[in-house]
Amino acid sequence: MILKKDYNPDTKIGLFVIGANHRSSSMSLRDKLQISECDLPQFFDRLRKINIGNAIILSSIDITDIIFLAPISSAEDINAEIIKLFAAYVDASRGELINQTYTLMNQDALKHLFSVTSAIDAVLIGDSQILLELKRAYQHASNYGMSNDFLDQLVLKSEGIAKRIFIETKIDRRPVSISAAAVKVARDLFGMLSKSTCLLLGSGEMGEMLASSMRSAGLEQLIVSHPSPERANRMGKQLNCHVGEMENLPQLISKSDIILTSMNGRHFLLEMEMLEKAIKTRRRRPIFIIDTGVPGDVDPSVEKINDIFLYTINDLEKVIREGNSSRTHEIEKAQKIIDNAVHQVDLDNIVKQEATGYHDLESLRILAIKEAEGDPDKATRLLLDKIKTKQDDGRN
Repeated sequence: MILKKDYNPDTKIGLFVIGANHRSSSMSLRDKLQISECDLPQFFDRLRKINIGNAIILSSIDITDIIFLAPISSAEDINAEIIKLFAAYVDASRGELINQTYTLMNQDALKHLFSVTSAIDAVLIGDSQILLELKRAYQHASNYGMSNDFLDQLVLKSEGIAKRIFIETKIDRRPVSISAAAVKVARDLFGMLSKSTCLLLGSGEMGEMLASSMRSAGLEQLIVSHPSPERANRMGKQLNCHVGEMENLPQLISKSDIILTSMNGRHFLLEMEMLEKAIKTRRRRPIFIIDTGVPGDVDPSVEKINDIFLYTINDLEKVIREGNSSRTHEIEKAQKIIDNAVHQVDLDNIVKQEATGYHDLESLRILAIKEAEGDPDKATRLLLDKIKTKQDDGRN
């Protein structure tokens, strides 16, 4: 890992982002690293113990970022501690985490955060779901006493830039990839995907990519199946999802709203009779099928069945073809908005103002340790009480 040092040498406190996303890490690692709400208290406590008193933890299926202020002189030590924390959470070696994470500082950190919240740097470009994730992350930080004026301003600035990009460009209204097109059609049919079930048949790369995109869009129930139990189990582990047995295919189809086929076999895997029975069992609830097989895995005649919506890769390409020439311009326009916003932030001055608050926190920490007389748990409780008292005094 390369620690990027884009900062003024006179600045003692810096803005950091340490995390992993769809470009830096494998899907299996991101699944494990997604920090659940119930685990946030222990993460915040660990951050306090390594002298980070203000932080936001943004964690979803595609990204986990810890956004915080810290002394620049302690950058390497803090980076090592957070990597250690990540490694313990996912039960992996530190070396594995180092190779799949990034550490960004000051302007690099700002640009990253603005790009993420504007959905420019995302699996599904233009998907505004990440803004909701940021708001939730900020609320959790506030609830645990980990926010401050600087992070408040940072979140508001990020939201403002994202909204401006969504208004001034059409990034959030046009699918820009096969995956985005698939998600758009699925949402048109089923609305929010959190209550939908998706079945992945086969182990082809395109099928896996589409399944990952559905998960990114909010899908919670994913099942994989393959004629080879070994391949099925490997896919289930890789995608962190359930495995269904191929001999139970009729039942799997009947419970699935979305079916992705990626077998690339010589014979049709899904045929008229099987799907007619499934639709009847589902009481006419629709099934969205994406056939990525070459040659096809699905008998084309199933399109004749009411409530079966069969798409091929060519069909999805048609969805994204309209406006393709202007899309590159829109992304470039969004990136310019982000670049201008980064340069407008007087980061050095703002962070210097936060240095006083940081040193106040350090004083509180030293006092809490002294009063706890060697009891680390008591020291943590005392520190939290002192922070809360200080925040309450500041409001009054």
